[in-house]
Amino acid sequence: MSPNQDIQQKVDEILNYVISLTSSSDVNAKIFNKTLNQIKILSATSCKEVQEILPESSSGVYLFASPDGNGYRHVYCHMEELCGLEEGWTRLAYLNMSDPFEQCPSELRFYQSGGVRVCGRPFSGSAYFGSGSCASVKFPSNGLHYSQICGRVLGYQYGSPDGLHIRFNASKETNINSYYMDGISITRGSPRQHVWTLMAGLGDSYFNETYNCPCNTGSTVSVPSFVGNHYFCESGNSNPNYTQILYTSDPLWDGQGCGTLEGPCCSAPGLPWFYRDYGSNKTNDYIELRICSEESTNNEDTPVHFYELYVK
Repeated sequence: MSPNQDIQQKVDEILNYVISLTSSSDVNAKIFNKTLNQIKILSATSCKEVQEILPESSSGVYLFASPDGNGYRHVYCHMEELCGLEEGWTRLAYLNMSDPFEQCPSELRFYQSGGVRVCGRPFSGSAYFGSGSCASVKFPSNGLHYSQICGRVLGYQYGSPDGLHIRFNASKETNINSYYMDGISITRGSPRQHVWTLMAGLGDSYFNETYNCPCNTGSTVSVPSFVGNHYFCESGNSNPNYTQILYTSDPLWDGQGCGTLEGPCCSAPGLPWFYRDYGSNKTNDYIELRICSEESTNNEDTPVHFYELYVK
């Protein structure tokens, strides 16, 4: 080997050694930065903050510092796109009654039919008149300030819910604080501010239009001003009559199994997901889900089977 070749070999060896040190340093730097970012996450209060610290974060349960400074809490973060928007959503509520070990919130009543498990209103009496009620579940924001809400609810029809039909008491059946429809009311804070309404009509192909969904073909039913266009409506009953059973073959508010009259309802934008954007107006209001009806639970109900609610 010539002197020049020997020198070149030594230079190559030194260069390779320097490169190996640099690579090792880069790896160590990456490990250090990742560890530092994971420590920073412990001071995060929302999933959006986590996503900003670690953009490659995946969906899952994270440990957050409690807003009051007393300890930590576990929070599920959805880090993929949701409601057509970028990641970083904090989950406030989740229920999946397909899980045989899942239990209804204490405010709701469990029942089932044909293997379909649901959570509905507590028994409200057998009288046809005067047994209307709402069952409420509240989900605190735990101090998180948010300006966007994204969620979905799947339920079932029991008996004869009839959407916005006013049957007994107009003052109650048009009031956001009472059973203004047969279905699910989602609001935030106190006094209640409307977020979304999920109604159930009596039938998807038959019946007088006043008993069916306001979005059905040919409907002339008026929607309360506080609801506006922020609602979904479906029926689980495709028969020309009805009975007091849980209609398990057609879940509500999934946009599937739509009858001849429900075309406009089942093509609602975003279905089954609903979305509200309050712009720069952030709030830390709790979110409330109510199951409501103006008749007794013997006659009608719209129990929930699944829900998930996110904010950011």
